[in-house]
Amino acid sequence: MEFKPIVELLSSISVIVGVPLAIFIFAYEQRKARANEEEEIHQMLADGYTDFLKLTLEHPDLKLQSKHATPDLNEEQTERMVTLFAILVALFERAYMVAYEEQMLPRKARHWASWEDFMREWCRREDFRNALPQLLPGEDPQFAVYIRRLAAEEAARA
Repeated sequence: MEFKPIVELLSSISVIVGVPLAIFIFAYEQRKARANEEEEIHQMLADGYTDFLKLTLEHPDLKLQSKHATPDLNEEQTERMVTLFAILVALFERAYMVAYEEQMLPRKARHWASWEDFMREWCRREDFRNALPQLLPGEDPQFAVYIRRLAAEEAARA
């Protein structure tokens, strides 16, 4: 057998096998990169929520770790509470904007479920629900609809 036909055969085999393999490897690496990016976003948001919880601990007089509205706040305390709620709403909006989709893959849906749990937990607080009308103007309209719905559902359960 001559050398040229063998080289042509090997070349054809390498194209037939190599191109699909390269496409598969590229797609796999892209999917892995997207998963890593989603995980990084989730971690940054989780760190933001942890930072917010630390803020609540720095203001124990507001009793933000309680499940119930804090009664009898003076003007300065009310202002601090509303400011903390504004920070929280901004964090929730950011999470909604980067993590929420109508149709999610199971992994992303699990991440989103934790954010919805956080939102529902805060929406159970009457003072948080009462502050929402002054906190939501200027926020993403779809997010505003979403958190108002959660707030209404939690108020109905109370």
